[in-house]
Amino acid sequence: MRLRDGARFSTICIHAGQVPDPSTGAIITPIYQTSTYVQDALGQHKGYEYGRTQNPTRGAFEANIAAMEHGTAAFGFASGMAATNAVMTLLDAGDHVVVTDNTYGGTYRLFEQVLRRFQLEFTYVDTSRIDEITAAIRPTTRMLFIETPTNPTLQLTDISAASDAAHRSGVVVAVDNTFASPYVQRPLDLGADLVIHSTTKFLNGHSDSVGGAVVARHADHVERLRFIQNAAGAIIGPMDAWLVLRGTKTLPVRMERHNANALVLAEYLASHPKVARVHYPGLASHPQHDLARRQMRGFGGLVTFELGSLDRARTLLNGLQLVALAESLGGVETLISHPATMTHASVPPDRRVRIGIPDDMVRLSVGIEDVEDLRDDLAQALDRL
Repeated sequence: MRLRDGARFSTICIHAGQVPDPSTGAIITPIYQTSTYVQDALGQHKGYEYGRTQNPTRGAFEANIAAMEHGTAAFGFASGMAATNAVMTLLDAGDHVVVTDNTYGGTYRLFEQVLRRFQLEFTYVDTSRIDEITAAIRPTTRMLFIETPTNPTLQLTDISAASDAAHRSGVVVAVDNTFASPYVQRPLDLGADLVIHSTTKFLNGHSDSVGGAVVARHADHVERLRFIQNAAGAIIGPMDAWLVLRGTKTLPVRMERHNANALVLAEYLASHPKVARVHYPGLASHPQHDLARRQMRGFGGLVTFELGSLDRARTLLNGLQLVALAESLGGVETLISHPATMTHASVPPDRRVRIGIPDDMVRLSVGIEDVEDLRDDLAQALDRL
């Protein structure tokens, strides 16, 4: 089987990087659970030497994600944070990075509590405002790090406009595309240079694997990331890579249901008298709804809403029966979390307030269950307020 040039997205998800096993004809990529490979003779091998450096299952995973994102190459890492850290190793001490201010709490922790010790500098701005990006760029700025939609406020950045602004100053653009997935948006097509994923989320889709990926389009980034992946060794294992390959085969049909269910629940919550505010790009009330319609294919599976007080948020979170209270997102099952004490607990309270994460905010990762059952569960929990 050969994937034809110009194949469409669903076909790419199922077939890219995957060929029948040459020894058996198995249509599913095997799990090559091996640490090393026997060589035919000194200096002669079959393209594989050591498990950290190469693995056929990981190679199929990487080729699959690279094709989905229209990248030159992809690299698999042990987690989304390991992928982000690998991107940061493209920089040198003294370099400056402009970052989306409402970025994931783990990213903020890595930047502020780890990488500043290695003389990297970070400035956080509202990247939905291109003028703020431009104003933050210094002579030492080497990277613009965008998260869109943001976690958890679901604010959007115009990737094309932001990339144009950065490139005028010779600044590389990296986009964390975890919340959207390649089904919803493809940043490289919009001008970005690097794409980062926590494959734990929508790409895997089944809450049974932890991993990350970086997709690059420029040869110098490809060469450097390949070196970093082997030198630092924070690789995704073959079992986790295989589980993501299992997940990407159904990514399009899952994302269609995630998108549809999330829009129904966002509209329901926006009309509910006990909900103070709803954040969802698919709502006409979202300040960047028009951008979402241009830049995204559907509006994603995350809905964030506010309930008026921490006590009311606690009552709702503790009162749900079908929806599970848990960190993470992007699985087939619906999860709900409390950003201030879970995903963004590492962000100082005053900073959380500044970037729009109040204590009454909850984040809903909408699964693919029957949406009526999800709405009923939210309704009975809201009745407790």
